[in-house]
Amino acid sequence: MIVLFEDWKLALAMGGAAIAAIAMIVYAFLRPEGDPEAEERKRRLHLNQIGRIAEGSIVDLVENPPEPRKPRKRLFGFGARPLADLRPRHLVSYSYAISGVVYHTAQDITGLESQVRLDRLVPGQPASVKYDPSNPVDSILVADDWSGLR
Repeated sequence: MIVLFEDWKLALAMGGAAIAAIAMIVYAFLRPEGDPEAEERKRRLHLNQIGRIAEGSIVDLVENPPEPRKPRKRLFGFGARPLADLRPRHLVSYSYAISGVVYHTAQDITGLESQVRLDRLVPGQPASVKYDPSNPVDSILVADDWSGLR
């Protein structure tokens, strides 16, 4: 007769692995959803602290109507519905060059209007861009306490 779990250490290890796998799956479905605005604020703060400055230029300013956030479907129904943000979204696209490579990107400056005079933003306007030296694609034009717009 063959005994499945003859070695109690093996059985204990397999049981522990099964419990860990179930815990990871439950966490993946039930973890709290991160606030995208808070994550963007952290990114801006980090770039403002470690970023190097490069010369760039404004390409365009686009004002988009507000989009309601859709609640994320959870394992047991829907999560809480976020409050609607009724502000129009201001998106500034800009370009800059680092070591001969030209980057074209955009930043949502909604909520940072105190740092920016929207009526003076025009395509072709020079600007200072802060970028991450280890990842030049990651950049900002405006932060909570810094602005590269002139």
